[in-house]
Amino acid sequence: MPEGATGKTSGGAAEAGGLAAAIGDWRQYVVYGGFVVIFVIFALTLRDRGFLTPFNLLNIVRQTAIIAIMATAMTFVLCAGEIDLSVGALAGFVSVTTAMSIDAFGTAAGIVAGLATGLVVGAANAVLTTVVGIPSFLVTLAMMGIATGTAMWVSGSAAIPIVDPSYTTPFGSGNLGAVPSLLLWMAAVAVIGQGGLRKTSFGRKVLATGGSVLSARYSGVDTRAIKRYVLIASALSAALAGMLYAGRLHTGRYQLGQGDELSVIAAAVLGGTSLFGGKGTVAGSIVGALMIGLINNGLILMNLEYSQQLIARGVIIILAVALGSTR
Repeated sequence: MPEGATGKTSGGAAEAGGLAAAIGDWRQYVVYGGFVVIFVIFALTLRDRGFLTPFNLLNIVRQTAIIAIMATAMTFVLCAGEIDLSVGALAGFVSVTTAMSIDAFGTAAGIVAGLATGLVVGAANAVLTTVVGIPSFLVTLAMMGIATGTAMWVSGSAAIPIVDPSYTTPFGSGNLGAVPSLLLWMAAVAVIGQGGLRKTSFGRKVLATGGSVLSARYSGVDTRAIKRYVLIASALSAALAGMLYAGRLHTGRYQLGQGDELSVIAAAVLGGTSLFGGKGTVAGSIVGALMIGLINNGLILMNLEYSQQLIARGVIIILAVALGSTR
């Protein structure tokens, strides 16, 4: 091949690579731009229906914070190349064990019981996935049914009331001044998650594991341990979510968290986390969760029928994910 042709080929490949990188960089910010666009559209079209009132905006945060907390941990799980479908059912299960323990032994016992429930379920998911070798999709799908069934069994399918304000005030129903406690929980988890993924060796190992298990192992990363840790962390985040549900609603019910796994995964993917592993951002997942809450709130204020809300929500999420997809 002539020298000039080789130079042109190399130059063309470099230009193509640069263009692909630029597109990839642009797509990382789609969720932020999409959030602003949707917010502006709703602000203009729903201004006479109370969309911009402080009460409504804080209500969006309250409705979204628990999803955002679980989406933070789900970001780690997806980045490591795994998935956790049990988070919603586990949140409901934890709300029941927490409420029952508070009723029998007090607030401290309820907190310990809730976290212990999450730890046990997370450890089971981790062992079955990394030691027994069952895919996390199947393990957590089965655990979804186990958690829901167990919660129904121990509670008799009845709601367990929580009347202790020393629990409900910090865990979801209280405020610090004008700031809802749920917002404080979400902010704390988001800061820890973003720092953990981007600023620590553990976060780099998570991304390396999801990017290529074989390469990560050759680099000295214990990929099985990484997968165990992220699955346990996901279960603990679901446990915290269940405790916040119980505190916010003053009750423990097995139905709490039902279907949340879909919103949690959608929030992470909207935020730029890859379902194939190796790529993700906690900040994006938080904004993705807020976007879902924003869409839900706006569609309700538009007085759309529930069937129409489902259609509109699905179309918006598909468009956002398609625009932000880099693979």
